[in-house]
Amino acid sequence: MTQASIGFIGGGNMARSLIGGLIADHYPNTLISVSEPDAATRGKLAAEFSIQTVEDNQQLASSVDVLVLAVKPQMMKQVTEAMRDSVQAKHPLVVSIAAGIRAESLDAWLGGNVALVRTMPNTPSLVGSGAAGLYANALVSEAQKATAESILRAVGLTLWVKDETQIDHVTALSGSGPAYFFLILEALEAAGTKLGLPQESARLLALQTAYGAAKMALESPEDAATLRQRVTSPGGTTEQALKVLEEGKIRELFEQALTAASQRSAELADMLGEK
Repeated sequence: MTQASIGFIGGGNMARSLIGGLIADHYPNTLISVSEPDAATRGKLAAEFSIQTVEDNQQLASSVDVLVLAVKPQMMKQVTEAMRDSVQAKHPLVVSIAAGIRAESLDAWLGGNVALVRTMPNTPSLVGSGAAGLYANALVSEAQKATAESILRAVGLTLWVKDETQIDHVTALSGSGPAYFFLILEALEAAGTKLGLPQESARLLALQTAYGAAKMALESPEDAATLRQRVTSPGGTTEQALKVLEEGKIRELFEQALTAASQRSAELADMLGEK
């Protein structure tokens, strides 16, 4: 990765996870800085990572090669418009990790002609196991794409999409996806407890089973359907359980759920991107 100076606008959980991932990946902490309005948060970040922290967004934007926007979507228009002059003077690569804000809106708020990468990471990034989709506008060079990818790859998997509308689909699948698996864990724990297992035992069995299944899928060259079939003996217990799930139209439910999430992501982008 090119040794570019990286500045984060906002020092919340996602920014913190990316900073931690970069430093764990041996990126020089002297090249990382954060602008954060809360003094206590600035102090914690400086103490934990030995990085420079400032209060002024414009000061940061005018001094770095890569500007990572890590503020709440509802605040993005106000924050970016206030940095417009600094961004136009410095022309950094801008990487947005805010949900629901399109590249076109960010480019307009920042004054135009901005090399911009929009990405949708998810909360497992906080434990170094994230998944992120990335989209680059036409002004982003191959070197800049590599830099943006390296930042996100420090906390997990990265995948590029060519069409920005696919970011809405990424949001539906992996952005919101952890909540789907947490719901499944809740349901498994509750069902196990109702069968007669102690609650803590049901919880641990559900967690370890989810971890083991994901690990097998990640490490196996086989697809999920093949792995499922290998666990399913004809006339056995797994077959009976899967029959109930299929009769309940679990596939159709997930299709409907992801479609609803993707549509909502597009709706929010329309709302938040209004000039």
